[in-house]
Amino acid sequence: MDKANGKKIIAVETIYGSFPCSFEPEKDMGGYVVEARGVQGALSWGKTLAEAKRMIREAIEGAIEAGIVAKVEKQGVFQIRSVGRHAVPVA
Repeated sequence: MDKANGKKIIAVETIYGSFPCSFEPEKDMGGYVVEARGVQGALSWGKTLAEAKRMIREAIEGAIEAGIVAKVEKQGVFQIRSVGRHAVPVA
């Protein structure tokens, strides 16, 4: 833990492995701001440490899955289009 700002580094387990995450107390709203190191776009917040862990786990998994979809779309394997509120693959 970084004593100057209360930041904690905690490993968070996901379906894709374990990721070091930086949990920092949020002074204005309370709770924790959390960022997954090395996972672009994985940033979240939780009212409690437990909620922040759950939220960053979802953010990490979503960021990884979005990267996978973008990669296969770019390769021309399939395309995603919106149908109402849902995204569906197009062959």
